[in-house]
This record gives sequence, C-alpha cells and structure tokens, in this order.
Amino acid sequence: MSRKSTNGHPGDTQTFDLFDDTAAETSEPKEKREASEPTPTTDATQVSAHIALSDTTELLALCERWVARGWLRDLDRALVRFLAMEAPDAPPLLLLGAALASHQLGRGHVCLDLNATLNAPDFALSLPPEGDDLTDPPPLPSQVLATLTLADWQAALHHPMLASNGPGNTPLVVSHNGNTTKLYLRRYWQYEQTLHQEIANRLTGEEGNGICRSPIHWTIDSGTEPAGTCRSQIHRAMGDDSHPGILPQALNTLFQPTTTLDWQKTACALAARNRFGIITGGPGTGKTTTVVRLLALLQTLQLAEPDAQPLRIRLAAPTGKAAARLNESIAGQVSLLPTEALADLCDEAVTEQLKASIPTEVTTLHRLLGARPDTRHFRHNAANPLALDVLVIDEASMVDIEMMTAVLRALPAQAQLVLLGDKDQLASVEAGAVLGDLCRRAEAAHYTPETAQWLESATGQPLPPDYIDAQGQPLDQAITMLRVSHRFNEYSGIGQLAQAINQPSHAQSDQEKHQALNKVLRHGYPDLHHLTLTDDAALDKLVIHGSHDKFINGGEGRTDHNGAPIAPPTGYRHYLNVLNTQRPRGASFEENADAYNDWASNVLSAYSHFQLLCALRKGPWGVEGLNLRIAKTLRHEKLLYGSDFTLEKGWYEGRPVLVTQNDYGLKLMNGDIGITLAVPDPRTPGKTLLRVAFPTSDVEKPIRWVLPSRLHTVETVFAMTVHKSQGSEFNHTALLLPPTINPILTRELVYTGITRARDWLTLVEAKRGVLNEAVTREVMRVSGLEEI
Repeated sequence: MSRKSTNGHPGDTQTFDLFDDTAAETSEPKEKREASEPTPTTDATQVSAHIALSDTTELLALCERWVARGWLRDLDRALVRFLAMEAPDAPPLLLLGAALASHQLGRGHVCLDLNATLNAPDFALSLPPEGDDLTDPPPLPSQVLATLTLADWQAALHHPMLASNGPGNTPLVVSHNGNTTKLYLRRYWQYEQTLHQEIANRLTGEEGNGICRSPIHWTIDSGTEPAGTCRSQIHRAMGDDSHPGILPQALNTLFQPTTTLDWQKTACALAARNRFGIITGGPGTGKTTTVVRLLALLQTLQLAEPDAQPLRIRLAAPTGKAAARLNESIAGQVSLLPTEALADLCDEAVTEQLKASIPTEVTTLHRLLGARPDTRHFRHNAANPLALDVLVIDEASMVDIEMMTAVLRALPAQAQLVLLGDKDQLASVEAGAVLGDLCRRAEAAHYTPETAQWLESATGQPLPPDYIDAQGQPLDQAITMLRVSHRFNEYSGIGQLAQAINQPSHAQSDQEKHQALNKVLRHGYPDLHHLTLTDDAALDKLVIHGSHDKFINGGEGRTDHNGAPIAPPTGYRHYLNVLNTQRPRGASFEENADAYNDWASNVLSAYSHFQLLCALRKGPWGVEGLNLRIAKTLRHEKLLYGSDFTLEKGWYEGRPVLVTQNDYGLKLMNGDIGITLAVPDPRTPGKTLLRVAFPTSDVEKPIRWVLPSRLHTVETVFAMTVHKSQGSEFNHTALLLPPTINPILTRELVYTGITRARDWLTLVEAKRGVLNEAVTREVMRVSGLEEI
C-alpha cells in the first residue's frame, strides 16, 4: 500500500499578521526542517484524557515543552499565548488547534486537517522532528490526542473573538467540507479565497462586475465559443470555411504538420483562449519552446488588428537561478521563430515590430512585483497594478500560495496569466502546492466536447476520446499537459527512471513499481549509474572524479539529439582544475577585468558540470555533514586548502556558496550560486584577497564580484538539498539517499532530484532498499485549492 507523506518542506521561520487579510505580502523562502518517521498512535482505551485538552495552563505548559524540544517554533507558542490573553475563556482545544495550524504552516501546509491529524497524529504533524532521539521526550501528539474525538474538537472550534466559518475578523477560520474539517489562520484562508475568485474570474471572463475586458479572445463562427469569449470583440481569428481565420494559419506557421497529436500546438491554442492557462510537463517536453511560440502567436494575433500596439509581455520565475536558466534558453528559441512568415499574416510592415515585441529578459517575481525591504508588502498590488498585458511564470511549482496571491492581486483585470511548470516536482518551500493542486486532473485532461471541437477547428488535430469528458470542469479547459519528452527517449536511463518513479500510486502496486525501477536500474543505460555505498571510498571517488569509469565506455562517445558530443561525467576536481589552470597570471584585478571575468565565468561553468544532491539538512547525510566531509576530501586531494575551522565556518578559495535569501542591495537572489576566488590585492603587491564571483545576465559585466564580508545569507554548496536545486540543471547529478527512511523521502523528491540531471545521473543509496521505500510515498500538502 502506497503511503502519503504529509511532510512538505519543513520550516524554521514564518511570520504573519493574524488580522490582515487584504494586503499583498511575501516572505523570503528559507530552507525548512525535515521531519521523522511517524509514531503509532496510542490506544485510546488504555489512557485517560490528557489534561492539556481541558486546562489552558496545562496546554501552555505542554507547548513550552514542545518548543524547548524543538517540536514547535517560538512563533507557534507566541500565537497560543496571544490568543489565550485576548480570550481567556477560549477552549484549550481551540488554542491547541491554533498552535498546530501554525506548526503545519511551517511545514508547508496551508491549514490543519483535523481528520488526518486524529487518524495519525505523529505522522500528520511529523513529530518528533528529524534528529530527535526520543530520550526522555515530552508527550507525543498521539498521546495527547488519544482520547479526542472529531466531534469534540469541532465543537470547540467556535469562539466569537477567535474563530468563524468564513468572512469576518477572527484570526482563525474553520472550514467544513463534507467529512473534512480544516482550521486556517485567516491570512491563508484569505489567500485561498482570493485565488479561487481570481482564477474563476479569468476562466469566465469576468472581473467582478461581469464585464469582460480580456485583450485577446478568439470567437468562432461555429458557435462553440471558449469560456471567456467577448462577443464585443470584432476580431474573429478563427474565421470560417470561406474566410480562413488567422489563428489556425498562425498555428500552422509555428508548428510543422505531424501524424500524431502535437501537444505543444494544443497548448498554444488553449493558452491563447483564456486569460488564465497552465502548461505542465516533465523535463524535456518543450515547455520553453511552447511558451516562446505562444508569445509569437499572441503578438501575431494582436498586431493583425488595425493600428494595434504590441502586447506588453513579461517573463518571470520564482528564483534568480530559475530566471537565469529561462533567460538562457528563451533567447535561442526566439531567434528560431518564423517571424517573417507570421508577419505576412498581419502586414509585412510589422515584421521588425513582431521580432522586437517578443521578450527574452526574465526577472524574478520579487523584482517584478517590487519587493520592499523589511516588509511583506510589494510596490505593485491591486491599487497599483503591473503595467503588462501578458505574464508568463516559469517553474510555477516553486511558487507558494502567498506569492501566487500577490501576483494575481497585482495583475490588471484584463491581463493574461500563463503558468509553466512540472506538476510532479516538489512543491514550494513555503506553504502551499498551488500548481500541483490546480493540475490534479491534468493527466486525464477532461476536455469537454465543446473544447475538443474548438481545438480541432483551431489546430486541425482531433483529440483522442480518452481525453474528452462531458463533465469536464472550467479549469480543465485551461490546462495542457505536454506528454512527449524531447530530451529523454527510450535509450535514456534518466528518462526511463523518471517515468518509472513518477507513476502515481493508484496506477500500480508497490511491487509493480519496484519491479519497474529494478528493470531500469539493471538495464545498463549509458547515462545512468546506480551505486550502493559500502564504504567511504566510493562516495569520495564520486565527488572527486564523478566515477566516470562506472559508466559505459567511461562516458566517452555519447552524442545529444543534435549529434553534438556529450562531455564525460565529472566530479568537483573538474572545476577546481579550471580554477587553478586558467587563473590569470601577472595581471592586476582592476586593470584586467575582462581576463578575470572570463576566468570566473569558466570556473562557474565548470562547477555546473557536477552537483551532489541530498534529501536532508541535518546529520551526516544532510548538507551540514556532507559539505564539511566533501571539503576535507578535496583538501586531502590538495584541491582545497584550509584548517578544519576554515573549511567548516570560514572562507577559502574554491568555496561554492548558495544564496539563501534575496539581497536587493547586492542584486543577489535566493538560489544564486557563486564561487570564492582569490584575486590580487591592489593595496598589497604579491598578496591576494577573496572575492565571490556570481554570474549575471549583463553582457558588459558578466560577473558580479562581492566581498565575502558582505554575504550574510549564504551556505556552502558542495551538497545541495533537492528542494534548493529546483529550477537548476547540471550535466552530471548525483542524488544521495540516506540510510534510513524519513518522511522527507517521497516520490516527488526522488523524481525532482533525478530530473536535475541533463546528461548523467548517479543514483546513490547509502543503504539498499531506501529507494524502493521512498518512491511509494507521496507528498500530500493540506489545502483547499483542490476544490477549485
């Protein structure tokens, strides 16, 4: 039986204003604290009701013990104290619910599910947390809640000052839906309500007053109008039999005829149809290619209008690293567009205008919205909306509910929003799994017969009957799942392994999944190596050399789908060799900026050839232990230099660092990676000083050099958590699974980790069997968004 893991991304910090349910806010993503294995619930017949369930003083004392042990955060305790002070007559069960709802927010859940908590308290709450040895523990949640019934807890969740069933000013909101009861902090309940309303309005073409103002909507003469169509728009892009419209012609210009269903073409048609659209798909399915063609399609349709101005399009991603990746890939795709042929559909005079109107610059969401330092608020909000017509957000699986709400609040009512992302990747670090919740039905499509007819008219492609559902919901009609990988084929072990892992639990039994995995791992694919650790030497060899000898032909002789040779797999020795052999000699740093920038660029590029990923933060198998271990290993190989203290807590040449919090003063974003390099000290000839080199998108200044003393929110990144790797891609990725199972180890984590590999993957099990256990566990984020 596959198990659901309620652990999302464990957290240390969370701030909220209990009563503010309207302002657009944000919090910087921070790495979270992972939880440990669930403890079986105590048999209720053997214990009496815990005194904390009926005595506020005892409840506060229990919270103190949990905080002292690290099971709850100071913030959770502060919330309970505040509520108890404001309402001394509040039932202890209500206060306990508030503490646990706050605790769940820190772990990525939007709310507390009472049913799931009572069914398996320790597992649902992931208590005790990772690293607790259970020596003299305080009472476990399973012990405290052993005698509590759902009816008793529900009855206690009503207090005129503290909790209500919806609109109002109470800090807590109780939501009953069928047999499920959920407890929210009001701010997050309001986020869900806003997302529900904003998305529904964009799907129906309304903006609150029933008026449709979408800039581009394509009516068709057959009467099968898409949701959101404005009859007042005179531009009939679909045309009819006697006068073919521009939409089918533009799609045929952008996409070559195929004998099979072209999902990218379908995605462009559907995304152009509404003010809200989602394009989801796994690695290599062409999400970037599709969105570039979509932008060309939208601009073509716009410029076909007499005297029309180009659409104002912005591209954004949740992190600096994801933005940089999209920026690199999108520029090449734009240059391949058939802009002259598209311009012929409008007016030859707009050829240059069409080329110039398709953007290639990508920004982060924080920069787009205008983040204000030391506050959760943004410069752009409902009162000061963004000046744009179309917004595309890449890596949308990383966007939490708070940020997604801020985006929708800041969008003009007539603007179009397109989300790109892999629905099967790990959800955001902060609370919510927005893309995953919205795409729960994407696999089976659920297009209505009306949508199917419209798509066939627009694309010339009939949909297979399996994807047509007369009961399809409005949201289904705005989602396209790309299903063909152009990066991984039947000869790629990475692709086959990702496919085997990603099968949902309802599609196969655990035994069938294990058999599928073992078949892939034993097949002998040239890009895949499976390693079970038996001693330290194997891991040391991997991080130093990349264990290239474990791949077929030592990794030599492979080519990509264009026939270009693929470099053999490497380890960290590669970038450190580049650092030492390509260092500018006898040149001052200030007078030879180009030489040092080229050197730093080459080192950063070489570093991206290999990355060790792991699941945990703490312990010998987490980033804290692995980073020091790898640094000492590289020192032993005389590739790094420094004392134990320096390698653990100091700065040294060759140290790779990951930015963990946006720093607007330094223009560094969460997820940016830099390398510490020694450059000549202009004040002391013959001496050097350390500076950290970060890549930029500025051609004139490709490297941003930063003094280490100015970097306060960075960590060494020889080992990186899978959570932090989202939005990144590495030539050779090594995914290390710890020797003991942990709730953080899920199908989504393993899938996300292996799909960070572009050319080579080494899958490392510290103990055999952990992989099989992990892939049968699925993340289950608690929220109400799936009800949309």
